[in-house]
Amino acid sequence: MDRPDIDASTRALIEPFNKKSLEITDSTSFTDDLEFDSLTVMDFVAAIEDEFDIIISMNQQAEIETYGQLVDAVVKLLG
Repeated sequence: MDRPDIDASTRALIEPFNKKSLEITDSTSFTDDLEFDSLTVMDFVAAIEDEFDIIISMNQQAEIETYGQLVDAVVKLLG
């Protein structure tokens, strides 16, 4: 699975969490732009993990601040 495929799947997964109906770009911040709280982050990460059958560690989650960083992390985990 390449980055465009992962991006498309991730965009579909983020839609229910995008309460502000923002246009999602690689630089979209989960906390600043989308205003995700910790529970929303946990739910969204669980959806990502289920979709791609991966585990995103707490350390990795702490480093992911933007949508683009998330997609890149999934690409790397799928290796």
